[in-house]
Amino acid sequence: MEEVTKQYDQLLAEIKDVSDKLMLSQLKREYEELTRESQDDGFWNNSQTAQSKMKRLSILELRISPWQQLSQNLAELNELIELNDESLITDLETQLIKLSTKTGELKKMLKFVGPFDDHDAIVGIHAGAGGTDAQDWAQMLQRMYIRYAESNKMKVKLVQESIGEEAGIKSVTFEIIGESAYGHLKGEHGIHRLVRLSPYNSDNLRQTSFAKVEIMPKIDQPNEIEIDEKDLKIDVYRSGGHGGQSVNTTDSAVRVTHLPTGIVVAIQNERSQLQNKETAMTIIRSKLAQLKLEQHQDNLRQLKGPNEQAAWGNQIRSYVLHPYKQVKDLRTKYESSDVESVLNGDLDALIEAYEEFTLEHPN
Repeated sequence: MEEVTKQYDQLLAEIKDVSDKLMLSQLKREYEELTRESQDDGFWNNSQTAQSKMKRLSILELRISPWQQLSQNLAELNELIELNDESLITDLETQLIKLSTKTGELKKMLKFVGPFDDHDAIVGIHAGAGGTDAQDWAQMLQRMYIRYAESNKMKVKLVQESIGEEAGIKSVTFEIIGESAYGHLKGEHGIHRLVRLSPYNSDNLRQTSFAKVEIMPKIDQPNEIEIDEKDLKIDVYRSGGHGGQSVNTTDSAVRVTHLPTGIVVAIQNERSQLQNKETAMTIIRSKLAQLKLEQHQDNLRQLKGPNEQAAWGNQIRSYVLHPYKQVKDLRTKYESSDVESVLNGDLDALIEAYEEFTLEHPN
């Protein structure tokens, strides 16, 4: 019985350590506060805010309830241990193994303890050095992330797209909506490099292309990232391109500039100027949230705007289709020869390798 008690104490200490890292006590307080709010008479007066809070409640419940169940199981096990009945040792050891296995599974939640890991993701892809090949590469990456989202039962919503003159895209912004979408995809943020035989030159020469991928947490609640109105410059102009006659004849397009960082977001997809402004502000907040995570600054005025160039030397990952086939992540050192599967959205191994890497190298 002494050995069983020792194993129980070790498991209890392990669970407490994980609970502290997950900040479960804070999550429980937030859950209780939101639950009280949801029961107020005027909770649904603002349906958009109410829906956002209900979504947060669901996420919190998913995070908290497995640990509550585990704690209950531990308490029941402790009652049996305190009986000090030698005939129960085999059964107690079996239960300890089950609970230890369950704890190991739940520890995977440590991968998503960042402040925005449970948010949806906004993905921005920008063609870099490489001309038409780079624009085609940017579109290949867009397809890759859409395939990944669909295979993981996540939804995709197009926000803005700029088509290339000959092929591909100059840039695109879209949302990936699903459980911990940002937490899963945040490691994709950076410069992606492609090496292949170019289909866009007559000599079919080997071409190196670059594209910049931005992964941002979707911040649609202003209180998460509070922006001083004096730091914003908002311009309204006439929409152009696709969208129909009514779009092209109204001043519905909106360009928002965050003056301290120089971040600019222009949106013209919606007919309504108000909708375009709200979308632009969501993306501005999301970009600022990502910058805060990268630069460890609380004051938005101290943030420096992004200036990373989509070119040689800055890449996080290489995809080689010629003269050999290989995809290699330059941070985690993960590599695979099955480039086609990766480009078809099979990113699980790359994402898991990055998650393990960040657990081992938290800074």
